[in-house]
Formats: sequence, C-alpha cells, structure tokens
Amino acid sequence: MNAKTQLTILIISFIFGFFSFYLFKLNNILIKNKKKIYQSLITMLFMYNIVLIYIIIIFYTNHGKFHLYFFIMITLGIYTNYKLHKKMLNNKKYNSFIEKIKKKCYTNNNRGDKN
Repeated sequence: MNAKTQLTILIISFIFGFFSFYLFKLNNILIKNKKKIYQSLITMLFMYNIVLIYIIIIFYTNHGKFHLYFFIMITLGIYTNYKLHKKMLNNKKYNSFIEKIKKKCYTNNNRGDKN
C-alpha cells in the first residue's frame, strides 16, 4: 500500500470515528426509554451496521486491507470528539444556543404528533 492510500485511509478513519461519536449519542437518545431487550437488540444492530459501513469504506478505499492503526485512528477520532463535545458543553454561548433549540423543538405546540 502506498503512502497516499495510507494517508487517505487514516483521514477517513479519523473522520469515521468523529462521526461515529454522534451516531452513538443518537442511538442512546433513541433507545433511552425502551425495554432492556429492545435496547440490546437495537444496539447490536446499530453496531453491526457501523462495522459494515466501515468495512465497505475500507474495501473501496484500499481493497479491504485492515491495519491496527486504522482502528487507532477511529478511537482517536471518537476521543477527540468526546473532548471537544465536553468542552463545548462548558461554553455558555453553546448552552444558550442549545436551550433556544430545545425551547423551539420540545414545546407541545411544535412536537408534530398532534392529530
């Protein structure tokens, strides 16, 4: 594998880890109030899909050759996004922005489930 392909897949792995963090958070939000058996099933299906998507990306990028440092980059992307998200939660402007969105989206008039 040449250097250009390695650099490309390292960047893709980092970005995949970065977006995986948000997908994990979304999964937790969606299964929050479900029964434990449903939580387990949905999480297993979710993880299966995430792994399958990554395998497809690797296959099209470098013909399915896996290396340990690809997974290290995914972990680094998730960790970086976790730290960035934690830092953003401490930001007052970010929190006020989130509160405005929650007020607009989570009021009874704007829920969208009225008949």
